[in-house]
Amino acid sequence: MSVRYSHGDDDSRCAHPMGAPGPSVVGLHRYRGPLNLSSVVLWFLISAILAVGIGVLLVWKQRQKRAVSDFSRQVSQLVRDAGAAGRVGLEGKSEDLAQLSSAVNALLEDLEQRGSRLHDREQLFQRLVETVHDAVLIHRRHILFANKRFLALLGANASDVVGKSLTEFVAPEYVELVENNLRRRLAGEPSAERYEVELVGIHGEVSRVELSSTLIDSAGEPALLLTALEMLPSVMPASGPSRPRAMVTLDAMGESVITVDAEGRIDYANHAAEGLFGQTFDQMVGKLFADMASFVDEADRHSLGDPVRKALAAGGRVTMGKRAVLVPANAELERSVEISVTPLKNDAKEILGLVLVLHDTSELRGFTRQITYQASHDALTGLVNRREFERRLQEALDSAQTGDATHALCYLDLDRFKVVNDTCGHTAGDNMLREVATILKDAVRDSDTAGRIGGDEFALLLVGCPLDKARQIADDVVRAVNDYRFVWKDKIFSVGVSIGLVEIGRGGGSIEDIMNSADSACYVAKNQGGVHVHVYSAREEASARHNGEIQWLQKLQRALSDNKFELYYQPIVHAHGTGERGPALEVFVRLEGESGQPSVSPPEFIRAAERYRLMPRVDRWVVQAVLAALGRGGLKLPPGRSVAINISGQTLGDADFLEFVADCFDHTGANPGDICFEVTESAMVANIDHVRRFIAVLHGMGCEFALDDFGTGLSSFSTLKTLPIDYLKIDRSFISNLASDSVNRAMVTAMIELARSLRFRVVAEQVEDQLSLDTVKEMGIDFVQGFIIAHPQPLSTISMLA
Repeated sequence: MSVRYSHGDDDSRCAHPMGAPGPSVVGLHRYRGPLNLSSVVLWFLISAILAVGIGVLLVWKQRQKRAVSDFSRQVSQLVRDAGAAGRVGLEGKSEDLAQLSSAVNALLEDLEQRGSRLHDREQLFQRLVETVHDAVLIHRRHILFANKRFLALLGANASDVVGKSLTEFVAPEYVELVENNLRRRLAGEPSAERYEVELVGIHGEVSRVELSSTLIDSAGEPALLLTALEMLPSVMPASGPSRPRAMVTLDAMGESVITVDAEGRIDYANHAAEGLFGQTFDQMVGKLFADMASFVDEADRHSLGDPVRKALAAGGRVTMGKRAVLVPANAELERSVEISVTPLKNDAKEILGLVLVLHDTSELRGFTRQITYQASHDALTGLVNRREFERRLQEALDSAQTGDATHALCYLDLDRFKVVNDTCGHTAGDNMLREVATILKDAVRDSDTAGRIGGDEFALLLVGCPLDKARQIADDVVRAVNDYRFVWKDKIFSVGVSIGLVEIGRGGGSIEDIMNSADSACYVAKNQGGVHVHVYSAREEASARHNGEIQWLQKLQRALSDNKFELYYQPIVHAHGTGERGPALEVFVRLEGESGQPSVSPPEFIRAAERYRLMPRVDRWVVQAVLAALGRGGLKLPPGRSVAINISGQTLGDADFLEFVADCFDHTGANPGDICFEVTESAMVANIDHVRRFIAVLHGMGCEFALDDFGTGLSSFSTLKTLPIDYLKIDRSFISNLASDSVNRAMVTAMIELARSLRFRVVAEQVEDQLSLDTVKEMGIDFVQGFIIAHPQPLSTISMLA
């Protein structure tokens, strides 16, 4: 069989054997001749197959859509009805949906197990809370849960409480406290964890409780777990203690609490008491308190007795003072305590036992002792200071007035202390004072008191000591000090002491009378040559004091009339070598010595000059001499520098002194800008009105002013900003040991900052060593004066400065 094809007008015919490949369907369009039957059939077969495939695909999609919709419906129904306990059916699901359904069922099963565990835990929590003796509730914005004990306090059912705020069940005066505490605790803000309130039940019953709260997580939100502990009743029932809530409260207390029965045997001790005695409750129970510890006085170690026995015998409250020391029987650490013992009585007023409360005050007393020591002792020598010495002296006077005891007072003045100070500086002088203080402490009895009451002045209070024994002790002190040698670098000094001795008995007078008498006796001893101890005699005292002061009065009057004073100077230098204005030197006045003796330094005659009101005349002499030297050119200063002159308090109170200074400038021709007047804080405060006028007038003329010994008179701070002061001179007590004394350093820093704020410049005086010099420079001091720069020299050598 053959198939014929027509191709254009070509009449040629091609025969293909049956079964040989013919033309492809897709290539039919290329044949222009008519199609045969086979080709048409093939075309329709292919189209039918394609249509069937599309129909099958559409049916499959529709079934998948219905399956997914059915799956979604089942999951939604589970969420709505069965929750985690339901399951998605697996029947009729495709493989993919079956896997997804299995995964969802596994998740639901896990949620069901977790929910079961959470439910079990909540049930367990409620059962535990219901079994405890304490009142417990959970609170958020309102009460979520309250156990039976809490409901019993309010006399209410759960329905009466749950859903309401705790503030509805407290007394009105506590509403704001509770409301604020709940709010702050829930917000995580700082607030009291424990506080006391009064709960008011639904029938009006009142219970005083201690509320404590803890922040917890409840159902994914913060809530407060509150416990309410009823306060310990004041009377314990006769049937015996049943105190589960009280135990919790007492164990939480910081004070040690012990209860004993009517025989004095311990039947309870809280945790603090266990720590205080160094024993557990099991070791303490059943023992007598006296077998556990004893009490002694902190001062003399005398026994204070057994407070338990005292309270049982007296039937009332017993306390021990603030000087009690607990001494445990097992050799544990002794502690300072305050103790109170209160009887526990029943309704018949019978004593059932005692409550002992012990407050450990060891740390507080230690701090108090430290503060007391610092306030009552001299920082340099460690001896008691003048204030504490006079307090003890008053006690001795009181005991002498009311009893037969006699005491003795020794007033000591070092003979050659100023020589050491002038030769080697104040650091050496301080070291010598410390060593002399050690000698004095070693020379007296433990019951006696040694004190430092002045610069180089000491005192001894000999308690219960007759006069002859006191004289023996005084002689021993004199020998010990005379045998002592003070060594400083390459110099060796012998130091003597003069002692005035006064007996203290009935009719001894006031503290001032006793001290003045001892001072007078010391004055006599100092002027008697080889005799170093003098026993006070009222008649001799009057003569000695009168004759001694008359001698100084005569010397001062002669020096003023005969021009027997002489001027010394000490340079003041820039701390940083700059050329700014400022004082170049300070002048001092000394009294010329007699018969070739050295000149007398101010401390030796100033006291007499002040007593006889001669300081204004002495200051006039100094001002007149300095201004005259400047006017005639005998005293030359570097450009822009000045000379500092000290003015005493008595002189500042002299209304005529201002006019005198102004006249001196007129007569001498001295430039006011070359003068810097120095006034002390104490003098300024004592004569504030005269000082204001004095400074205002002379400052207007061009003079400068310095506030001397700054830091020793705090009362002057408020007036500083109103006075035209140019310089602050920091007192030597702050400069001494400045490099090593953190307190002095802090105070000097504050003074410098104050000076800067007031536009004052600062002078550090009596700087005596290189370390102090380096320190004041580092701290920003403007000017420096002291032995490290130069020792005082006669003003006649001032030409070397210029």
